[in-house]
Amino acid sequence: MNNDKPNISWLQDPTIFRVNRLDAHSDHSYYTSDAEAKQGVMQLRQSLNGNWKFSYARNPQSRVKDFYQMDVDCRCWEDIKVPGHIQLQGYGRPQYSNLTYPWDGISEVGRPPQIPQDYNPVGSYVNYFTVNQELQTGPLYLSFQGVESAFFVWLNGRFIGYSESSFNPAEFALSDAVVKGINKLAVEVYQRSTGSWLEDQDFWRFSGIFRDVYLYTTPPIHIFDLFVKTDLDHTYRNAELKIDLKLQGEKKGNVSAVLCDHLGNEVGIVPESKIQERMQLRIHCRDVRLWSAEEPYLYLLKLIVRDERGQIIEIVPQQVGFRKFEIKEKQMCLNGKRIVFKGVNRHEFDCRRGRSVTRQDMLWDIKFLKQHNINAVRTSHYPNQSYWYQLCDEYGVYVIDENNLETHGTWQLHNGTVPEHVLPGDKPEWHDNVLDRARSLLERDKNHPSVLIWSCGNESYGGKTIFDVSEYFRKADSSRIVHYEGIFHDRTFNATSDIESRMYARVEEIKDYLENDPEKPYISCEYMHAMGNSCGGFHEYTALEDQYPLYQGGFIWDYIDQFLMTKNRYGKTVLAYGGDFDDRPNDDDFCGDGIVYADRSPSPKVQEIKYLYQNIKLNVCRDGVEVKNQNLFIDTSGYELEYSLNREGQEIMRHRLLVVVPAGKSQFVQLRFSDQLSAGEYTLNAAMKLKQSTRWADKGYPVAFGQFVFQQQAAPTATKPPASRTMDVIHGTFNLGVRTDHFSAIFSKEKKGLLSLRYHGREFLKQVPMPMFWRALTDNDNGCRFGYQSGLWLQASLFQRCIKTRIVEEKDAVTIVYTYQLPLSNQATVDVSYTVRPEETIDVSVDYYGEQGLPDLPIFGILLRMDADFNQFRYYGKGPEENYSDRNSGARLGIFEKKVVDNVSKYAIPQESGNRTGVRWVNMLDDHGEGLLFEALDQPFELGISPFTAFELQNARHVDELPEIHYTNVTLASRQMGVGGDDSWGAPVHQAYHIDASDHLHFAFKIRAACTDDR
Repeated sequence: MNNDKPNISWLQDPTIFRVNRLDAHSDHSYYTSDAEAKQGVMQLRQSLNGNWKFSYARNPQSRVKDFYQMDVDCRCWEDIKVPGHIQLQGYGRPQYSNLTYPWDGISEVGRPPQIPQDYNPVGSYVNYFTVNQELQTGPLYLSFQGVESAFFVWLNGRFIGYSESSFNPAEFALSDAVVKGINKLAVEVYQRSTGSWLEDQDFWRFSGIFRDVYLYTTPPIHIFDLFVKTDLDHTYRNAELKIDLKLQGEKKGNVSAVLCDHLGNEVGIVPESKIQERMQLRIHCRDVRLWSAEEPYLYLLKLIVRDERGQIIEIVPQQVGFRKFEIKEKQMCLNGKRIVFKGVNRHEFDCRRGRSVTRQDMLWDIKFLKQHNINAVRTSHYPNQSYWYQLCDEYGVYVIDENNLETHGTWQLHNGTVPEHVLPGDKPEWHDNVLDRARSLLERDKNHPSVLIWSCGNESYGGKTIFDVSEYFRKADSSRIVHYEGIFHDRTFNATSDIESRMYARVEEIKDYLENDPEKPYISCEYMHAMGNSCGGFHEYTALEDQYPLYQGGFIWDYIDQFLMTKNRYGKTVLAYGGDFDDRPNDDDFCGDGIVYADRSPSPKVQEIKYLYQNIKLNVCRDGVEVKNQNLFIDTSGYELEYSLNREGQEIMRHRLLVVVPAGKSQFVQLRFSDQLSAGEYTLNAAMKLKQSTRWADKGYPVAFGQFVFQQQAAPTATKPPASRTMDVIHGTFNLGVRTDHFSAIFSKEKKGLLSLRYHGREFLKQVPMPMFWRALTDNDNGCRFGYQSGLWLQASLFQRCIKTRIVEEKDAVTIVYTYQLPLSNQATVDVSYTVRPEETIDVSVDYYGEQGLPDLPIFGILLRMDADFNQFRYYGKGPEENYSDRNSGARLGIFEKKVVDNVSKYAIPQESGNRTGVRWVNMLDDHGEGLLFEALDQPFELGISPFTAFELQNARHVDELPEIHYTNVTLASRQMGVGGDDSWGAPVHQAYHIDASDHLHFAFKIRAACTDDR
């Protein structure tokens, strides 16, 4: 489409989405010599990143209209960084919205394609540049890798072109407008356009030039586009490499090709062929090494273009991964093997730069994925930067590459779906616009072996347009399959997707699909909803992998918290979410769904994910370990098996050995220990660790873990009764005192509880210990309205009262029992019993007898508040990261220590965090190594330690709103509810437990003085 007269009416015309924009093509690099190719820096490309001149307007009416003219000097304008978002550089404000279109309720906008007129921010950019000498001999082009959401371009006052689709490259020819010396490049970026209707993704709404901008030229003969196809035969050993080429420029000369392995050895050659505008080269390859995420082996294809005199004009190096992805017998197979996606959805995001991520960000991300056994990523919900796909090729990560399409807010409405309002649906005026986005995706990314699946888009319902997108993918590239989750909501064009894909389906729903003669293989393109403290019940999903051949994994939602760094009113740096910039409407903190915190540090949820996603399973038993290698293509020779034996958390033995188990096989490894083990609890730990350093982790890094816990019984022996100390019991009018030489405790007779606990004259309690039935709500609790359902237990924790006290004195003990009535009913009571012994210990027992008709119970425990000087703890239980009853498969039993302040996980909204399951004992210590020891009596307890109470966490909306630290709060519990997290829209999976009238909850522990050396 050519048009020399730009018009802002295009912003509201879905049929005009590109003007003078070049056709999409492959993202290959090209060089003018071998030396340049080896250096890897293109001399024919000139970056325009950096400071540009900038003017901002709230709407088109107030913009500087003729700023692109040569007689308008913009050098006095303010600077703005490119790439970068306008809203993160002091102009306008960021707005976070999930489903709702950002103008809803603000601007008078009717049906699509109308857009706001009163508030449509315009960014006017100007860059004064001189063309580098290397670019002055050929045609000149301008490339924008990402601009949100629509933009016009002028050079030296001449209109160049227009483009929409924020996440696809847009390139234009400049040769007719460029001049020698200084050139004036002007770009006018609009935040709202018809493209905005197609980009209703769950993310921050930004605008501006947020990806790279550069100039480039081409040699006289140039490979404009190439498509590498690796056709494997039925043995998956031999291949025919086909290279489809499109050339431009002079038609005189030759093209040749050479294929090299990773050592540089030539394994295939194409002799010189005369240049044609379109041509295909072929190389027959035998016994090729295959590409997979497990072994991402890449060959190097070098295309060489020579002119008539035989001089090298252009060299194109292209990495090639031989692999075949197909559906066989209703299973997705890679190189003939059934694949399981252990995936995550990934937004491009940085807490300071928004979606303008750097290469360093991407490099950190790819290493993180590999280190945590994540083998796949879905580019939710738009094409990523080209460099990301290169990393996935080289490091080995499978990719679902998603089209830049989401129209969530047009169909998932509070009053149901209105088919005629759905975009794109069957509306002809939107058809070419959507198809162009798909074409841009495929043409750029088609040569990346990591891309296994094309995705038509996300949450855009159904219709013929999306079906046509899927048919385009199939016709243009038969080597990949097509994904689209939306057919679950609209089955009219069920053939749109080659696989059954669902979001947040429960385990039972998935089983129901798989057990009823399914037509297609199944994945969960989004599941687990990792918002805040979540990911409970994950093991129930991963268990399906071995139960159902057509269950082929899923993609956790999502990778990184989309929180933005900002300053609060006191100048402190804080993480912000929807509404914190006075953005309305917004979806609050729903942008915080990551397994990685916004500052790119791992959250505790990763402990579980890494374990359940591991390809090597270590099933440990008393005398050995079964090494189950679930890799499809590689054996275990790249790892060492390290095993250790611990008694009561203390290591007594450690060894390493090499165990080579072929892919898909198992081997039992006998481990021999001394038969003369002393009595106690033992853990046999096993880990598979890297034998050599890789590009993503150092030597010795563990990729798999397993543990077995067993008890060694002692031979029966006669025991001597412990020496008895003198213990004084003091009956006061209102209190009962118990003391020894170094210990004293005071109990209220007036129905309160334990008032004082002293060792060596030092007070250890700041308030009376009280039963607890509430813990701070998590993000997903709020999503499923758990507070509304079970909020009575918050009231019970705050307003219980002691109705009875009973004292029992024995020869060597005194017991005080308090009965607390809960403000739920007269029958709802809890008993807390303290038994003081001459050994200067207190046995504490907590009992609750269930009652019918009460809501689900979040936690059953007791809160002990200590001085903040007790700022560290050491415990024997499951760790090292926080874990819960439904999220502790990846935790291991051991001795761990931590600062109290560091036990508060970095969730942007304060919430429940820091719990530990299976705790045998815990030492609460100060900086001098003194404190209290809490020891389980009959069964391990759960442990929560925090500088803040559940109520303080509950009331804060940001971390900086929490109070100054004055206390250490220790919560011991028989059980804390899990954290669920597979569905924030409905009832949770494991977020509470139900107590009936027949149930009895009980736990008990011992308190005594402690020091650093204890335990």
